[in-house]
Amino acid sequence: VQLVESGGGLVQTGGSLRLSCAASGFTFDDYAIGWFRQVPGKEREGVACISFDDGMTYYADSVKGRFTISRDNVNRTVFLAMNNLRSEDTAVYYCHAAWVDADGSTRYDYWGQGTQVTVSS
Repeated sequence: VQLVESGGGLVQTGGSLRLSCAASGFTFDDYAIGWFRQVPGKEREGVACISFDDGMTYYADSVKGRFTISRDNVNRTVFLAMNNLRSEDTAVYYCHAAWVDADGSTRYDYWGQGTQVTVSS
């Protein structure tokens, strides 16, 4: 199983980046996919997620209206378009895949290695 993030980098305040997460080794279109971020000394926080069938999305309040999550099940890739970036968006961004069965008794979780996003003011 692999989740490989890319697209991070250094950008100025107000700029844009598009993160990608390429998946392999599991049934991608059965899994919900999320983006999380973490800064040193703080807990990892959820940024956005998308359901397995692309029908539902969720965004943290801090990124609503600026970030957009999408997925391409044919190419097994999830994207996070980030616009109007702020210094507080600086973090390592992680891709996460999750599958839970109907009664919640079985769960599979996979994480990528992360990609650094740095927003300079």
